[in-house]
Amino acid sequence: MSVEDTIKYEVDGHKATITLNRPDALNALSPHMITELRAAYRDAENDDNIWLLIVTGTGRAFCTGADVKDIPGDGKVINERPYLSSYEQWEAPQEGTPPFRSMAKPVLAAINGLCCGAGLDWVTTGDIVIASEKATFFDPHVSIGLVAGREVVRLARVLPRSVALRMALMGKHERMSAQRALELGMISEVVAHEHLLERAHEIADIVNSNAPLAVRGTRLAILKGLDLPMHEAEMLAEAFRERNLHTEDSLEGPKAFVEKRTPDWQCR
Repeated sequence: MSVEDTIKYEVDGHKATITLNRPDALNALSPHMITELRAAYRDAENDDNIWLLIVTGTGRAFCTGADVKDIPGDGKVINERPYLSSYEQWEAPQEGTPPFRSMAKPVLAAINGLCCGAGLDWVTTGDIVIASEKATFFDPHVSIGLVAGREVVRLARVLPRSVALRMALMGKHERMSAQRALELGMISEVVAHEHLLERAHEIADIVNSNAPLAVRGTRLAILKGLDLPMHEAEMLAEAFRERNLHTEDSLEGPKAFVEKRTPDWQCR
């Protein structure tokens, strides 16, 4: 991967950590940063040695959404290609969002501070989301004259309807603490600020101690099933279970259990 200047990309064992690195801009998303993030997601997804991604930020913010100083007012520059020339430009804009619908590997978001606008996408699409005690969440769109789009649509699937509407309609004037986000189920854990990344790696190591292909199949079964009626979701999940039975790791797990040893996962 080429040298980055708006993100950091680090590999540690079977983990890739992506750190949003524009602290002076509160990690707001510029077009260049979006391009680098997409390359990082692609690299991690295509690297067989990587089993899980961690995303966090530097400074006092995780991500404050799109950088309004750096993105043209017409909104027509996406990946520097002509307007509406590609399928993704007809889709809801994803900006920094991991391609969670098409990727197999799980994403752990460690929210270190201010998180708003497009930054909320990591919260609503991440597989595991933890936050520093200093984290706060809000959506400022209506306060700067913009319709809150996919961000609050996703929030309304994660939060109670009345809470999501309140946050969306009050804009920058309504801020949710990390503790309140935990109580509402928007995140799964609040961590002392100085231990956030340490805890993220602890959780990642626990996930990676499990069979990686089984983790991916389980993740896909849950996510793909959310938009289906229960019976169809069950059948899809069973199809993923059947596929995994044809892997070496599916034989290694029971064998290691019987032999009372730690499994040697090969991710195949």
